[in-house]
Amino acid sequence: MPVKRQPHPTKHEQTRSISYRLPEYIVNELETEAMQKEVSQNVLVKQILEKYVKWGRFADKIGIIPVPKEILRILGDEMKGDEINKIIDIMIPLIKDWVMFMKGNYDLKRAIEALEDYMRASGMTSDHRTEGGIHHFIIQHNLGIKWSLFTEQLLKQIFHQFLPGLAMNCKTTSNTTIISIALGSDFNEHVY
Repeated sequence: MPVKRQPHPTKHEQTRSISYRLPEYIVNELETEAMQKEVSQNVLVKQILEKYVKWGRFADKIGIIPVPKEILRILGDEMKGDEINKIIDIMIPLIKDWVMFMKGNYDLKRAIEALEDYMRASGMTSDHRTEGGIHHFIIQHNLGIKWSLFTEQLLKQIFHQFLPGLAMNCKTTSNTTIISIALGSDFNEHVY
């Protein structure tokens, strides 16, 4: 069975044209960034605004602060197994609160979607692929093996909250964690 990416919904959203008056230096920076990314200014501004709407506007309210990646890498190198478990025990109720605040309810689909929003906003690479009814959640953080183990344990706990009897297959390297779980061919975290 071929492996395919889990598509994000491609709704034909209604659009509107609006205009904003911006300082010239902001417009110049946006033009430069769009050229470097080889996208239109419209696409770039849409991406920026989507990131804000999906994550940025909530980050301060839920207590998220930016931390340099190198500090996280160093902290991860020092973590021991019991410390990882303690951090996860603290994070699980926080994640539930965040998801409820951001998505209006707490279920598996909204939890996955909120984690995807977080990873996208923080610069981590994530992907969701399907192979029949098996879903592969791939997270590449480039922070070292301890963060991979942390990610694996965190995802296991989140999935077990909603699907306690369902088996998961985990593959972990020093930079990547893959969780594979049978959620069925019709599962889509963006449709709830």
